Amino acid sequence: MSEKRTQNKGTKKQQEIQNYKRKEKSFNWVWLGISVLLVIGVIATGVMLNVADIRQTPKMVMKEYFELLSKGKYEEMYAFVSDTSGIEKKAFLEKNKNIYEGIQMSGLQVKFDKEKKKKDKEKTAVVSYQTKMETVAGEKAFYNEASLVKEKGGDWKLVWEPSLIFPELREDDRIVVSTVSARRGNILDRNGNGLAVNGTILQVGVVPGKMDEDKTGAIEKIAAEMDMTEEEIETKLSAAWVTDDVFVPLKSMAKGNEEKEQRLLGIKGVMISETEGRVYPLGAAGGHLTGYVQPISAEELEEKQSEGYHENSVIGKSGLELAYEKTLKGSDGYEIYTADQNGKTKILLAAKEKEDGQDVTVTIDAAIQQKAYEQFQGDPAMAVSINPKTGEVMALVSTPAYDPNEFVYGISDRRWTELNEDPNRPLLNRFYAALVPGSTFKPITAAIGMDAGKLDPNENKGYVGLSWQKDASWGEYMVTTLTDYGSEVNLQNALVYSDNIYFARAALDIGADTMIEGMRRAGFEEELPFDIGAQVSTFGTDSKISSEIQLADTGYGQGELLVNPIHLASIYSAFVNEGNMILPVLQMEEGQQAEYWKKDVFTEETAKQIQSDLVQVIENPTGTGAGGRIEGVSLLGKTGTAETKGSQEDAGALEYGWFACETTDGEERPLSVIGMVEDVQKKGGSNYVVSKVNAIMESYYAN
Repeated sequence: MSEKRTQNKGTKKQQEIQNYKRKEKSFNWVWLGISVLLVIGVIATGVMLNVADIRQTPKMVMKEYFELLSKGKYEEMYAFVSDTSGIEKKAFLEKNKNIYEGIQMSGLQVKFDKEKKKKDKEKTAVVSYQTKMETVAGEKAFYNEASLVKEKGGDWKLVWEPSLIFPELREDDRIVVSTVSARRGNILDRNGNGLAVNGTILQVGVVPGKMDEDKTGAIEKIAAEMDMTEEEIETKLSAAWVTDDVFVPLKSMAKGNEEKEQRLLGIKGVMISETEGRVYPLGAAGGHLTGYVQPISAEELEEKQSEGYHENSVIGKSGLELAYEKTLKGSDGYEIYTADQNGKTKILLAAKEKEDGQDVTVTIDAAIQQKAYEQFQGDPAMAVSINPKTGEVMALVSTPAYDPNEFVYGISDRRWTELNEDPNRPLLNRFYAALVPGSTFKPITAAIGMDAGKLDPNENKGYVGLSWQKDASWGEYMVTTLTDYGSEVNLQNALVYSDNIYFARAALDIGADTMIEGMRRAGFEEELPFDIGAQVSTFGTDSKISSEIQLADTGYGQGELLVNPIHLASIYSAFVNEGNMILPVLQMEEGQQAEYWKKDVFTEETAKQIQSDLVQVIENPTGTGAGGRIEGVSLLGKTGTAETKGSQEDAGALEYGWFACETTDGEERPLSVIGMVEDVQKKGGSNYVVSKVNAIMESYYAN
C-alpha cells in the first residue's frame, strides 16, 4: 500500500511537469534581456523546480546575446561564450569592440529562422538567423548560423568564432574601414573667380637618412624657414614609424614663393612635393570674409559625429567657410572589407560612395574686394559694398587682416601670439562689429523726424554758434560743430556741412520715444538675417535713452549709439528704394529676386527728400563729401567723425572716420560703399576716408 502511494505521487509529479511543458509551448515567449528565474512550488512532493532549466533554449540564449550586443555590453556577452571556443575574455572584448565600434554599428536587427538540435543526446545545437545593421558604409545584411553546446548544469553556451561577426571573417583576418574623402566644394565670386578652392599646395618634409651629419643645424634652418620650433620638428622625426628612408612631412606651404623653395631645397634631406589642399587666392584681402577651415576639434566631433564627421575631417571655422559648411562639406564614402595579416584586401563587405560637396557662388566681386583691401590695408578699418537695389553684397573687408592660408597650413604659436597681441587687432572683424556711426546717422534722424511730423526740412532753425546746450541744466556739457555756414540753418545745409547742433536740437524736438520707435522700425535691436552674421545695432542701455543729453548725442550719431556697417548700408538703401530697406544677401541663386528686409521704414516723400539733400553733400563744392564726386555718376553721400571719448575733457579720444556713398535711384549700375577708418584725427578726419571710398567707386565705374 505504501509502495503504491509512492508510485502515485511520482506519477502525479510527472503529469504536472508534462502539463507545464504543454502550456509553455502554447505561448510565444520572447526572451530578450534579463533571464527570469521562475520557481514553482510543487506542493504534492514538496520539491522546488527551477523552470529556467526547462525554458532555456539555444534560440533564447542567442536572443539575449544579440540584445547585449545592440547595447554594446561586450563583457556581459562573454558570459554566454563556451570555454570550448578557446578565446580569452580580453581578446573577445577587443575584437568585438574594435570591429563593431569601428564600423559604427547601429540599429541591429536579428530574425531567427531555425533551431536545430543534433542527435548527440541534445547536447549541441545550431541556430540560424538573419542579421541587418547600419554601418558607416550603409546597411549590411547577411544570413548566418551559430553553434551552441549544453554544458554541465544544463546551460546552453555559444561556440564563438570570428564568423559570428561576419560570415566572411576568418580567424586571422582583420576588418578594415577605409574612408574615401569627399571633395570640399569651392567658394566662387559672382564672376566665377575662386575665393576658397581646392588647389595645389606644397608639402615640405625630410628624409632623415639623407640629412647632413649636423642634423641640429639643418633642423634649425628648416624651423626658421617654416615658422616652426625645433622641438616640433624633432618630435615629428622621432615618431615610432619613422625610418631613415621614409619621407616625414613637416608642414604645408602655398605655391609661388620660389626663393623660399630654393632655400629649403638647399638643406640636405629636405623634399617638397605637391598635394591638394584648401587655397584662398585673395589671401588677407578676403581673410575675414572667407574665413578658413581646420581639422575638427574633439569638442566639435563629439557634437557633430552623427553628421558624418570623423577625426580626420576638416570643418569651416569662420566666415563663408562656416556659413556654408553643410553645402560645402559633402559626404565621405566608406568601404568595409576583410584583410589578411599582411593587410591585403580579401572581401568587400559594404561600401558607400562619396558625395562631393557642392560649389557655392556668392555675390562678392573679387575685383571690388581686392580694391577695397588695397585702399584700407594700412589702417584699422573696414569697408562694406552692396548693390542697394538688389541687396547683393559686393565686398566685405576688415583691415588689418590675417591670411587664411596660414591657418590651413598650420599656424605656429609664435604667429598666433603675434596676431593676438597686435594693437591693431587683425583678428577683429570690423564689418561684423557694431560701431559708433557719427554723422552717417544724421540722415536717419532726419527721416524719423520728418515722418513723425516733428522736423520740417525747410524750416530755418537759426544760427546759434559753434557751441550749444539746451539750458543750464546740462552743466558744462556742450554740443559743438565745426563749420559756420551762415544763417540759413535748414536740413539740406545741416547735412551738407554736417551740423551736430542742428541734429541735437532736432532729436530733442522728436523726443526719445519717437526716436526709439523709428530706430526699431529700421531694425535696431534686431538680428539682421545675414548668412555670416552681424552684431545687432543698439541705441542705449537696457533699450532706453535715459537723458536729454543722450538723446541729443544720439541725434548726430554719438551717445550710446552703435550701428553695424552692413545694417547701415541696408538703411541707406531705403533712400533710393522709396523708403524700403533692402535685405543684404551673399549667396547667388538662380532666379533670385530682390527682397526687402524692412518695408515702409520711411515714406516715399521723405526718402526722396533725404536722397536729394545727400546728393548735395557730394555735388556742393563746399560739402563734406565733395571729394567723392565722380564725373558722370550720380551719387549721394554722408561723412562722419565719431569720437569714443568718455567725456568732453578726454583729449586722447579715438576718432572713427566714416564715408557712406551710394548711387541714386536712376543709376544703371547701382553701388553703395561704406568705409570706416579708426584713429583719423591726424590723417585728415573723414576726408581721409572719402578719398579711399572714391577710389573704390572710380575703379568700379572705370570698368
